[in-house]
Amino acid sequence: MILVLGLVGFTMLMLVLEWIRADMVALLVVVVIGLTGLIPSDRVFNGFAGNAVIAIIAIMIMGAGLDRAGVLSLTASFVMRMARGKESRLGVVINSVTSLFSAVIPSQALAALMIPVTSRLSARTGVPISRLLLPMGFCILTATNTTLIANSPLIVLNDLIASANANLPPGAHTIPKFGLFSVTPVGLVLALLGITYFWLFTRRLLPEREDERLKVTPGRTESYFAETYGIGGETAELTVTAESPLVGMSIGEVEQLHGAPLILAIKSGNDARMAPPVDYVIWVGSVLGVLAPREEVNRFANNQLCKVSPRMRQLGELFNPTRAGISEAVLPPSSRFLKQSVGELRLRKRYGISVLAVNRGDQVFRDDVRGVNLRAGDTLVLHSSWRDLALAAEDKDLVVVTDIPKEEQRPGKIWQAVGFFLLAKCLALFTHLDLSVAMMTGAIGMLLTGVLNMDEAYKAVNWKTIFVTACLIPLGWSMDATGTAAWLAQQVLLHLGDASPWILQVSLAVLTLLFSQVMSNVGATVMMVPIAISVAVATGGNPSAYALIVAVSSSNTFLLSSGHPALMMVAGPGGYRGKDFLRVGAPLTLAMLVTTLVVINLMFH
Repeated sequence: MILVLGLVGFTMLMLVLEWIRADMVALLVVVVIGLTGLIPSDRVFNGFAGNAVIAIIAIMIMGAGLDRAGVLSLTASFVMRMARGKESRLGVVINSVTSLFSAVIPSQALAALMIPVTSRLSARTGVPISRLLLPMGFCILTATNTTLIANSPLIVLNDLIASANANLPPGAHTIPKFGLFSVTPVGLVLALLGITYFWLFTRRLLPEREDERLKVTPGRTESYFAETYGIGGETAELTVTAESPLVGMSIGEVEQLHGAPLILAIKSGNDARMAPPVDYVIWVGSVLGVLAPREEVNRFANNQLCKVSPRMRQLGELFNPTRAGISEAVLPPSSRFLKQSVGELRLRKRYGISVLAVNRGDQVFRDDVRGVNLRAGDTLVLHSSWRDLALAAEDKDLVVVTDIPKEEQRPGKIWQAVGFFLLAKCLALFTHLDLSVAMMTGAIGMLLTGVLNMDEAYKAVNWKTIFVTACLIPLGWSMDATGTAAWLAQQVLLHLGDASPWILQVSLAVLTLLFSQVMSNVGATVMMVPIAISVAVATGGNPSAYALIVAVSSSNTFLLSSGHPALMMVAGPGGYRGKDFLRVGAPLTLAMLVTTLVVINLMFH
């Protein structure tokens, strides 16, 4: 028990301080569990083959299939028709559609899909994006408990219940597992609560500011980037002459020169390319495509003996607005770019993308961008071709916020995508198949019919989430197997005395809520569900109700932007500050807590 408590404390500390990556922490914990024999060695890695993990993988693949088939693009068109350009109606429709998708698509994936849609709608209607993104992000979390297939804590719940059943005291009744729609009454009420809350209070909680960075103009025009990030000026061509000191220098060396403009493209001979890498060498006759105010371009050209052409004669095709331009992208918490500097990523060489600025909260980094170490939620200002940007976004390391010109990739496969998704839900609902088998049936159907190919399916899976979930499940098992959960439950009862079931439930829900603010909601669920079940058994309560209260409360993470990946992703594009989350999230957290307790107790009365 001491060892298990030590592992729990270590896991919480590392997930909060982030000294070690979350997936590495989880893998270290499961290895220690195996080495110390807390559970039988043949069960240590069973989490990877568990129903929860396989189901999550399948759901991620199907979510990517729906996006690839153009379901989200159709959604944007539908929302526009329903809203008819009115701000109050637009917010309700976006939040309602988001809540509907949140029942079937994992929250982080849904945020990545809906941010560009919301940005597009904001640009077309003129409604400030700050009025739309935060409500949309919160509604993802209020509605994620509608079914058992979109919320990782709920998917993990059945595995934790199976472990608890194996360690129940003699005479105790076996705890039944939850079905696909067992939690729907709770989820629907919470989803309606979120939609109604923002319908009534959005204008009061998120007043329109005079801050230019919160105003979205159609297509993210040059004026927007000039006002927001100080990236102004015009594009021009500089032709390097034989007398120029730039001859023989690399792009990186030129950019370090005083007064150097942003170098966005280069043409040497017949080779023209966007975003030349820093080690690309400039020769006589090279044509540089640059961005800066006209006076700065002329001054730099005079100093460096280059010819200036304000018209894009040789690089015009590269700078065609239908092919290339400036955009914004957000780094999700699962991005491989985190904790690396912009220079270390070599985005120019790898993807043909130039990073012009980095926005972090109220800070905008424009000078020495290459030295900025990236964090989750940072907004990058990029210049690239739309094709290169779309290819870079496929790896899920960045989420493009700007409404860039792109075609639906496989609109002809939309009926196959929707059909196999509905088939998976029907199998889960009307048959006795495990959730993992039902969901994987839908995923393999999409793969066989060409909605996705296997490479795209691999990219659709957030492997960090999979490792964290699969490796933390055995920690929950070890809490049951060693009696740690029962001992902690006794300590809770010892301090609360003869408190009513409501007080016990509130205590468990608040504790889970606090844990989930600073660590993953899966981690909070794995730690708290065994304790909740033990408290219920010891006090004669319904273990299913107590376990569900914990699982639902783990998604009640509205107080901090760092509390959930979906919230971190909307913070940058919306320009939200910490006080915005507290002002909007505190009343919603309280309302969610009360509603969760009341509805679950009515369900299990």
